Amino acid sequence: MSGGQRQPTYTAEDFQQDTGVSRETLARLTSYANLLTKWNKAVNLVSRSTVPDLWWRHMLDSAQLAELLPEAPQSRYRRVVDLGSGAGFPGLVLAIMGVGEVHLVESDARKAAFLREAARATGTEVAFHVKRAETLEPLDADVVTARAFAPLVELLNYAEPLMRPGAIGLFPKGKGVESELTVARKAWNMAVDPVPSRTDPAASILRIEALVRKDANG
Repeated sequence: MSGGQRQPTYTAEDFQQDTGVSRETLARLTSYANLLTKWNKAVNLVSRSTVPDLWWRHMLDSAQLAELLPEAPQSRYRRVVDLGSGAGFPGLVLAIMGVGEVHLVESDARKAAFLREAARATGTEVAFHVKRAETLEPLDADVVTARAFAPLVELLNYAEPLMRPGAIGLFPKGKGVESELTVARKAWNMAVDPVPSRTDPAASILRIEALVRKDANG
């Protein structure tokens, strides 16, 4: 994914240039964007003020996580679990980009209905979990993602039971990330690599490994 400054109006073509996705993938993402714009008039999927800037604020913001994923295992698909999927960011974008086996977790029935329709319309295979994150069965995830879902310490409580040994978390966070890390480190030992966000100079993506609850160590 190339660098560079944001264009005044960031288009699907700009997205393709920055991410290198194929024409077919771009067409599927465009169908998804069009469907979201239509549904958003009736269901609050994303803030209406961000819809005109959808390709930058949501599509590219989600797609940038693809570069941070670990290598896929040789014997199976990489398993990505997206908590609080909402409108499908980042989980459905990553699924359309072909990152592996993606699980979307969304307890809101109307948002889950949108996700099912978006997956159908774009021909994307994903697993759906219409339930709260804390009620999920272990999923042996290689990667857990979540965007604008919960404070970090809560995210880690949800994510850790779903992760196989050696798994990572990828969590986009805004300008309050340092305070969230301070709170989370009281309960968790972890290796954290904050990666600057492509779409917001005040934001970063936390790549978290070696996650162990402190009370587990005695």
